[in-house]
Amino acid sequence: MTTHIESEEHKALRSAVAALGKRYGREYLTRTVAEGKPLTELWSEAGRLGYLGVSLPQEHGGGGGGITELSLVLEELGAAGSPLLMLVVSPAICGTVISRFGTEAQKRRWLPGIADGTRLMAFGITEPDAGSNSHRITTTARRDGTDWLLTGRKVFISGVDMADAVLIVGRTEDARTGNLKPCLFIVPTDAEGFHKQPIDMELNAAEKQFELVLDDVRLPADALVGDEDAGLLQLFAGLNPERIMTAAFAIGMGRYALAKAIEYARDRTVWKSPIGAHQAIAHPLAQAHIDLELARLMTQKAAHLYDSGDDIGAGEAANMAKYAAGEACVKAVDQAVHTLGGNGLTREFGLASLITAARVARIAPVSREMILNYVSHQTLGLPKSY
Repeated sequence: MTTHIESEEHKALRSAVAALGKRYGREYLTRTVAEGKPLTELWSEAGRLGYLGVSLPQEHGGGGGGITELSLVLEELGAAGSPLLMLVVSPAICGTVISRFGTEAQKRRWLPGIADGTRLMAFGITEPDAGSNSHRITTTARRDGTDWLLTGRKVFISGVDMADAVLIVGRTEDARTGNLKPCLFIVPTDAEGFHKQPIDMELNAAEKQFELVLDDVRLPADALVGDEDAGLLQLFAGLNPERIMTAAFAIGMGRYALAKAIEYARDRTVWKSPIGAHQAIAHPLAQAHIDLELARLMTQKAAHLYDSGDDIGAGEAANMAKYAAGEACVKAVDQAVHTLGGNGLTREFGLASLITAARVARIAPVSREMILNYVSHQTLGLPKSY
């Protein structure tokens, strides 16, 4: 199989995005976060250059590629020290769902702006009492004439302050059975009854987290994305790219931290030779590199399966990739900080803030324990405990 040997086009894309990332770098991100601003300049330039829209259809302003290409963009920006978290959300989740299941009117309205970065869409699935259990979602949509009325709460929704709309996962009642089934709605952030409240996070990121309260938000019939009866299929069409992109985010961050540690270990001399000559320093860094490369290979496999239309195969691989990348990222960051010793905790070297950031990939969008559950049940065929 040659699917995971990168093409010349992919290498060229990596190189071009790496050059953009280098122009901005960690200093840009750190300064912007300190000022409490979003990463508007990098986002806009990445949009103008076509990087935000690489996975979206050409007829709607995108590059006509897939999650494979979009994950390369995020990984390289992360490796340069300035990842764009909203790449996971706006083009990868929302753009994918709309391009696969949206009406022609929804595609024309949203995809060109998502592709060039002039419009941004957030994604709302997590709820205070549901956690990783999407079957416990209580946000409900009920019909009122031809309109929908949406009521509920969401938490840990990224970038709502920058978004034009949020793709909300709600539930509607099945007329035949009375059971609730998941559905997706495009909810404008300026809609009446839509309330957002920032969550005070220890995480130092440009993208803020929000709690949403939806109080009988009135939506037109065309706010529903796709078929009312195909909610889970549509939902997972967005969640698999989310896992693949989270893996790319983690790999990029791990690569950035590792590069800083390697540079330091080459130069820092305490006795006769640089500290990188000592195996106690060198071997853990080599291990971290191996783990990141293995995670990257699984991420490429997952992206390839997804882009080829194998949703079931992609689900398994995307979960494994996200798990492997999250673990590899945390270990790489930890080892990088440790390599620098006291310097690893200084603001000057900028690695300490990654200790918190690296954990995101272990927790979101699904915890590593839930991925182990998935692999236990779906892959190994072991019985469920819940």
